Amino acid sequence: MHTIETGIATGEASRYLQQLCKHWSHKFEVAFTPTEGRVPFPNGAVANMRATPEALSLRVAAESPEEAARMAEVVINHLQRFAFRNPLVVPGWRTA
Repeated sequence: MHTIETGIATGEASRYLQQLCKHWSHKFEVAFTPTEGRVPFPNGAVANMRATPEALSLRVAAESPEEAARMAEVVINHLQRFAFRNPLVVPGWRTA
C-alpha cells in the first residue's frame, strides 16, 4: 500500500470529519467518532482522519501512488464543498 498524508489547520476539524464520514456512510462501511474517522472505498483505498482542536489530519492509503493521489483529491474536493464558507488551505500531500 502507498500512503500519503496532510494536515489542514482549522478550528472546525471535528465538524468536517463528521460531515465527510456521514456523507460517505450512505455508501460505504464508515466508522467515526468526533475525533477519528475511517472510510474504506470500494477500490481498496482507505481514508483515515483525525481531528484536534487546531487541525484535521488526513491519511489516504491505496495500492499505487497514482490511486492514492486520486483518492486524496476526492477527499479534498468533498471537504472543500463542506467548507465553502471558510475555504481551507490544504498543504501538499507527503508520503507517510
